[in-house]
Amino acid sequence: MASIKQGLEQKLQQKLSPLQIQTIKLIEMPVQALEQHVREVLNDNPVVDDTPQGGSEDEPRDVSISQVEAQEQSGGSLEENYGPQDDDIPSYNLHVNNWGKDERPEYNTFSVKQSFTQSLQEQLGYRNLTDHERTVASFIIGSLDEDGYLRRDIESLVDDLAFRAGVESSAEEVEKMLKVIQEFEPSGVGARDLRECLLLQLEDKKRTPSVSNAIRVLDTQFEAFKNRHFQKIMTRLHLSEEEMKAVLEEIRHLNPAPGGQIDDSYNDQAQQVVPDFQLDYENGQLILTMPRFSIPELRINRKYSEIMENGRLSDSRADKEAATFVKQKIDSAKWFIEALRQRQNTLESTMRAIIDFQHDYFVDGDETSLKPMVLKDIAERTGFDISTISRVVNSKWIQTHFGIFPLKYFFSEGLENSEGEEVSTREIKKVLREMVDGEDKHNPLTDDELVDGLAAKGYKVARRTIAKYRALLDIPKARLRREL
Repeated sequence: MASIKQGLEQKLQQKLSPLQIQTIKLIEMPVQALEQHVREVLNDNPVVDDTPQGGSEDEPRDVSISQVEAQEQSGGSLEENYGPQDDDIPSYNLHVNNWGKDERPEYNTFSVKQSFTQSLQEQLGYRNLTDHERTVASFIIGSLDEDGYLRRDIESLVDDLAFRAGVESSAEEVEKMLKVIQEFEPSGVGARDLRECLLLQLEDKKRTPSVSNAIRVLDTQFEAFKNRHFQKIMTRLHLSEEEMKAVLEEIRHLNPAPGGQIDDSYNDQAQQVVPDFQLDYENGQLILTMPRFSIPELRINRKYSEIMENGRLSDSRADKEAATFVKQKIDSAKWFIEALRQRQNTLESTMRAIIDFQHDYFVDGDETSLKPMVLKDIAERTGFDISTISRVVNSKWIQTHFGIFPLKYFFSEGLENSEGEEVSTREIKKVLREMVDGEDKHNPLTDDELVDGLAAKGYKVARRTIAKYRALLDIPKARLRREL
């Protein structure tokens, strides 16, 4: 029989306090979400009064939390200590100190545009179809992806109609209804691949020589066109260089993703960017402010301050329980305000460290002045954890005198130049973009030539790095950049 032993074991565990947890959550929030959260939290707390003080001098006024704390320590009467005073009425608004009573509608974003699916369904309603045909067509519309393409084959749609909608149909009928949908706006919708999408748009255009030639190219030479083998196309279709240029111009103005022309009302694509910081450059000085938010001064509704006073003076159990409830709500408000204060200090300290690190860049906005900077660099300057810096940087924006930027923009790895100095990868990307923009489009630069070109400018970059940066900058390979 196994023996049972009893012993002591010492463990070191780290637990976050409720205040720390709340602070972490607030740090992650961008200013717009924070303002909404402040309203929700304070509106849910009945103890806090959200109206400016007013009334006659004889009417008892709301009290501040600091006054409540002083009262608890002194043990005196709230009425004795904080009766009517002749000082100015404090300006107080729970929405945030820099808001008026009227909420600012420009920051309440609503989507009023018609969604892509709704637009197609509305157009379907104008067609003279049987109920059965309308059901099939509606099912096809629901099967289109966000770009407006039908990625399913016809036979799969026939099966889906039977199993998911309980509708018997045929491949011929589905194909017929698809043709109906392909006549809808935006032009090109309902295509099964890029070639069909572009052809549908060309068919809707006035039949000019260039449009006719573009249809011939996409219909018979799509693979050669996709690989930009223009000379082969010109030879096979007997097109002159001018005619081929006209074809390219026609195709260049087509939309490869017609579904993207109409915003989906159910996607939050219209969300507005509201900067958390504002940086001005005046008289040779960088001035940082956080204008969109300031910590509100909480005040306790006089009704609840009286409940606390009665609870202290009364022997009634009900009065004491009511006073305890009010005290809990006051403590909750105090923790929340302290979390807001810590968030404010953390964001400001982090942003000032970033500005100090990238001082030369913030003076004139020249990308080449951006130094390589990682989260660890700012963590060391502020004394915060790297995870804290990451939370500050995430979803935060700053408005400068040369534009609005996400804080993530200022962070990048570094590479050494020919002189052994560390330069930002963003600087290298900028030089790479300039080289591609300035190249001869009849004979674009290969990756090897880009490597040599960067080396001549003092940047040591491997060929695989060039390929990686091209992909990040959406720059195609050399043969796909070739023009006539």
